[in-house]
Amino acid sequence: MTRTTLPPAAGPHLSLAELRAALAPLPGAGWLAEAIRDVATADRATRAPALGHRLATAARRCGRSPLPTAPGWTADEAARAVLLGATGLEGAELAEVVAEAYRAGDAAEKRAVLKALPVLGIGRLGVPLLLDAVRTNDPRLLAAALGPAADHLDDAIWRQSVLKCVFTGVPLTVVHRLDLRADATLAAMLTGFAEERRSAGRPVPADAAVLLERLTRRRDLTHGRDLTHGRDLTHRRDHPADTAHGPGGDPRDLPHLPQQENR
Repeated sequence: MTRTTLPPAAGPHLSLAELRAALAPLPGAGWLAEAIRDVATADRATRAPALGHRLATAARRCGRSPLPTAPGWTADEAARAVLLGATGLEGAELAEVVAEAYRAGDAAEKRAVLKALPVLGIGRLGVPLLLDAVRTNDPRLLAAALGPAADHLDDAIWRQSVLKCVFTGVPLTVVHRLDLRADATLAAMLTGFAEERRSAGRPVPADAAVLLERLTRRRDLTHGRDLTHGRDLTHRRDHPADTAHGPGGDPRDLPHLPQQENR
């Protein structure tokens, strides 16, 4: 299986001020300062075009290079997050503007919006955008949706999204808090996936095998006994193959998952 080349999960949570400071040394800092003023002073009627134009040109003006002082962010992503934050809006009003920026943007702009969700502080109001992203076939959108904002996804959809990473070649290093959130249900899903792969004579992706081993060891330690009877869980044949898919079916069919309630 070809693994998609992606940066690791975003580093420490950064504020809008810290992202702007990370952009300050770049040649595009002057353009960004002017763009922030234009967005901040725009009224309701002119805000959308003012913001949309500047989000679209951020990569050309600020570049796409990784930011050394903002791990996990590129210059265009950070600039777009700062511009979204410059609206001065909060709550549902900000969520509406962010959703429009996501819908109108290209793939790179969509990724920036997804990564900006935790920074903008709209919480569960950003869930519809995450759901859209995990249902796409774009591995970079899937990866961005499984960053820190994925804390607001319910467990069933989160597990299916992690399994979709395994199916589609997205490295599990992009998944925020993977070790903390992975549980026995995800382990059962990975077990079924591994059995199917081995039955077909195909290898299990290394990161999925390592995660499954950790989950198996954690379960054994929790229960204080050898639940796998001395065998690697990835070699077991006593689970039905469809356990890899769980109640949601094949993770590549995420468009058919029930909508998560946005509370």
